[in-house]
Amino acid sequence: MKKLLVVGAHSGDFVWRAAGTLAKTIEEGGTTLVVAMSYGERGESGELWKEDPNRTEESVKIIRREQANKAADIIGTPIHFLDWGDYPMLLTDERIKQLTDIIGDFEPTVILTHSEKDPFNPDHPLAFQAVQRARLLSSGAGVPSAFKNINPPAWYSFEPHQPELSGFIPDTFIDISSVINKKIAAMDCMGAQNYLKDYYFELASRRANHARRISGKKEIKFAEALQSLVPRVISSIF
Repeated sequence: MKKLLVVGAHSGDFVWRAAGTLAKTIEEGGTTLVVAMSYGERGESGELWKEDPNRTEESVKIIRREQANKAADIIGTPIHFLDWGDYPMLLTDERIKQLTDIIGDFEPTVILTHSEKDPFNPDHPLAFQAVQRARLLSSGAGVPSAFKNINPPAWYSFEPHQPELSGFIPDTFIDISSVINKKIAAMDCMGAQNYLKDYYFELASRRANHARRISGKKEIKFAEALQSLVPRVISSIF
């Protein structure tokens, strides 16, 4: 059974970086869940604050939640909001336990989250750290423990906005050609960050070029890139 968990620091991260992979998983009969650690109300909502400098953080949260819910509905994925706050996001033992419980309850076979480094965003590396700790706790390193254990999920970073400066080396490409319209429609929902739509559409086209050259599959028109973070075990090299 395919069960994909996507964890983003902010409510829009899953749309830009993994909407295609989510939609593709659903298209193939898999189950998905998105976790948004924050709404991105302080650092990811520039256009909303420009429209009305007198907005409150709570009002921005409401708008961001509505936008993310619409995007998730288009993709067809459930989404869970944690409201941990952003810029800066703070990690506590209680919050790590909360994320560990979510992973344990959902039992994903694959987790996607941010890269370990991001020199331009203080929250993305914290999201990576939170997932790293929660994944280890939930899988118990393969031994019995005092809390529920699941099989260790495969773990990937989705592509950061500045891959070269974040140490991101793509080694996995997902063909999202059949679901690109869903990604575009989901991106259209994220009005607080309209400026990112063209960038991520172009990126999907460029990553498809790389995927075609690697695989020889000329039918790939759009792709998302990932970086694997743990080794994979397979039954055969073929």
